[in-house]
Amino acid sequence: MEAQFVAPSLALRSSAFRASWLARGESSGSSSAVAEAEGSGKEKCDRDAHNKRAKVYSCSNDGHYAAVMSSDVGDSTPSADRDLGLSQSSSTPSNNEICYHNFMWNNNSDENPLNSSGGRDGGDDSLISKPEDLEVRMDLTDDLLHMVFSFLDHINLCRAAMVCRQWQAASAHEDFWRCLDFENRNISVEQFEDMSRRYPNATEVNIYGAPSIHLLVMKAVSSLRNLETLTLGKGQLGDSFFHALGDCSMLKNLNVNDATLGNGIQEIPINHDRLCHLQLTKCRVMRISVRCPRLENLSLKRSNMAQAMLNCPLLRLLDIGSCHKLTDAAIRSAAISCPQLASLDMSNCSCVTDETLREISLTCANLHILNASYCPNISLESVRLSMLTILKLHSCEGITSASMSAIMHSYMLEVLELDNCSLLTSVSLDLPRLQNIRLVHCRKFADLNLRSIMLSSIMVSNCPALHRINITSNSLQKLALKKQENLTTLALQCQSLQEMDLTDCESLTNSICDVFSDGGGCPKLKSLVLDNCESLTAVRFCSTSLVSLSLVGCRAITALDLACPSLELVCLDGCDHLEKASFCPVALRLLNLGICPKLNMLSIEAPFMVSLELKGCGVLSEATINCPLLASLDASFCSQLKDDCLSATTASCPLIGSLILMSCPSVGSDGLFSLRRLPHLTVLDLSYTFLMNLQPVFDTCLQLKVLKLQACKYLTDTSLEPLYKDGALPALQELDLSYGTLCQSAIEKLLACCRHLTHLSLNGCVNMHDLNWGCSGGELYEFPSKFSSAAVFSHENLPVSTEQPNRLLQNLNCVGCPNIRKVVIPPVARCLLLSSLNLSLSSNLKEVDVVCFNLCFLNLSNCCSLEMLKLECPRLTSLFLQSCNIDEETVEAAISQCGMLETLDVRFCQKICSISMGGLRAACPSLKRIFSSLSAS
Repeated sequence: MEAQFVAPSLALRSSAFRASWLARGESSGSSSAVAEAEGSGKEKCDRDAHNKRAKVYSCSNDGHYAAVMSSDVGDSTPSADRDLGLSQSSSTPSNNEICYHNFMWNNNSDENPLNSSGGRDGGDDSLISKPEDLEVRMDLTDDLLHMVFSFLDHINLCRAAMVCRQWQAASAHEDFWRCLDFENRNISVEQFEDMSRRYPNATEVNIYGAPSIHLLVMKAVSSLRNLETLTLGKGQLGDSFFHALGDCSMLKNLNVNDATLGNGIQEIPINHDRLCHLQLTKCRVMRISVRCPRLENLSLKRSNMAQAMLNCPLLRLLDIGSCHKLTDAAIRSAAISCPQLASLDMSNCSCVTDETLREISLTCANLHILNASYCPNISLESVRLSMLTILKLHSCEGITSASMSAIMHSYMLEVLELDNCSLLTSVSLDLPRLQNIRLVHCRKFADLNLRSIMLSSIMVSNCPALHRINITSNSLQKLALKKQENLTTLALQCQSLQEMDLTDCESLTNSICDVFSDGGGCPKLKSLVLDNCESLTAVRFCSTSLVSLSLVGCRAITALDLACPSLELVCLDGCDHLEKASFCPVALRLLNLGICPKLNMLSIEAPFMVSLELKGCGVLSEATINCPLLASLDASFCSQLKDDCLSATTASCPLIGSLILMSCPSVGSDGLFSLRRLPHLTVLDLSYTFLMNLQPVFDTCLQLKVLKLQACKYLTDTSLEPLYKDGALPALQELDLSYGTLCQSAIEKLLACCRHLTHLSLNGCVNMHDLNWGCSGGELYEFPSKFSSAAVFSHENLPVSTEQPNRLLQNLNCVGCPNIRKVVIPPVARCLLLSSLNLSLSSNLKEVDVVCFNLCFLNLSNCCSLEMLKLECPRLTSLFLQSCNIDEETVEAAISQCGMLETLDVRFCQKICSISMGGLRAACPSLKRIFSSLSAS
């Protein structure tokens, strides 16, 4: 097995190197090169090619090989059928001749322009320096070459023949030329005759699309006595071919496509004792007679003959589809003359009648497959085809509900197709073997009743009148009945059904719930889609198997009751009229009911749920939540949610870590005291509430890390005293006091004492006047009046206070504080971790003086009063000064101390003109982007 993979690679690399070596020779004329090669070949013709070692060069490259081959051989497209590589167009005879002569070399080694070593004698030795360093010698025996060449198509076999005499002889082996494929090739009669003489044992010939197919096929019939398969077409075949066909005694397969048969209007006879497969498609002929005692498959598809006489006692497959000139009598005569017929395709034969089908049913007792599509004159009444397994009746206008009684007699039927049967109104079938049925675009079809234990596939689509379906099957696993707008009644007894899709079935009523609940006939149902079923108002499912339920767009649903212990996924998008919902029990892990704004009663029992979102359920007043693993609860804007509901929830969900109660004004102190049951609570949002006392939070939420109190306007100046006086909430890291009413003193004390905060938001605080961290709690620290750059940013040189630790603050937001005028953050503030400072929209801010080692982001946009800006921030990368009334000299001085600044935004700064961009870049060479309303640099 290892040789099978190694040998092909070595062989191809050798041929590639030798081909490229030839191509890199002196650029002499083609005739002189051939003469030189012939001379060198005669000098070494006494060498034994079979004992010659093949040279394998490691320096060959596939790219050069492909280029050489495409230029030498022409069409290099490989073919699965071992294409001979002849030209596809008469405009390129040179390519044709090159490939043809490759074949000739295989039989006449003396005329081979290559010597036995695959190169040219007398060549320039300088082309290959030190060949002993470039090649690896390996014996390639004839058996090994034969195995390697078995992987090559005809084009590559011709190329391999150019390497050396051993390869030439191996590539010419008749095992590789059993199939002569000249499809759409420009091959002459002389070339074909030579090929036939060289490979008389060829078993397959394809000359479809070749010129002069009659002359070529006559040569094939007369010279290739072992021919088994013959393919031809796109031309005219004379009478002599059909008379000579019997001489090709081994022929088993004859394929003729798109051809004119015969020279006149007489009957074309096809007589052959061994022919098994005959295909005459798209052929032009008046009459045809087939007398083949061993013929099994016959196709006359799309041929325009008026009569077909058949004498084929073993024929099993007959295809006369789209033979429009065949009369009803001719079809009947052809079919009943084949008693062993098992498959019959008479589609698009518009003249076929029920009488013909009755005659066929009496004569062809073994008929299993019948395609009578597009036959408007058949109704199947009084037709009995008991052995049928496949029946196709597409677009048969005569098929009605009365036809079903005839189909019922086909008790072996497995596949039934009734697409576009416009007069069909109902289908009622009890067939034990039926597996597949199609009913598409049947505009009057209204009632479907199927009973088959083996039914596994049903395609019902675009049947606008369908209103009732009753299906019994033990094999059906998937069923899709989309866009059945009038479907009102559905009865299923499908023990194996797992997936059901009823999308856009607008007329389905609440009774559909009984079908898919336990005891409804689908005990294994896992997935149910009822999207856009707008007539559903109260949905109740009790199923132990249901895993996924989709009710998207069911706008009329007001009540939902799911008792599905295996339910893991439910989609309620668009159920905006839902008022009552019960999920008891379910296996949901995530649930979002915020899209149901009218929900007022909720009950959930979900042992695996970890996240519940009720955001926007503004009228929710009663909620029973029993989710022992719940970790996140978002009840934002649940304005009717009261303390008793919150207390019950904390008792049944002890693992809640994130609790969002934003805009829940009904929550008071009693509800907050219940938070003591949540030992893992780390995130609490009480924004936009009417709270006045936060003591319950300070007493019960000892592990709290995030506290949001946005717009809590009823909090007094002393409400936060436990934070900076008593050390409450020691784990608190993020505090949001935006849009509050705390006084300046309370803010200063909070900033001075709560040094463990990492994120602090004071957006929109109207009582905040200055942010001056040069002092703390009214007590100034005395430091040297001047700091060098090295001293300022060296931890060793920072003033050490035994009383005040370093601040852990990372993000400080003071957006839109209208009364803040001055911001000073010197080294004494010990903000060693501060990385983001946002002071935008502070319209009265005049002075900013920041010395911060780790600050990366500073936003001063829309601070229209800003006059003084001092920065010593060596790691600042982004500075935003949009719409600031600051001059360019101040900006240049500020950014000159920011050696890592990359982005500067000075758009709409009236005192900074476009010619100042160069000065800004000179002041800070690290700048990569400057945004200016006057320059896009």
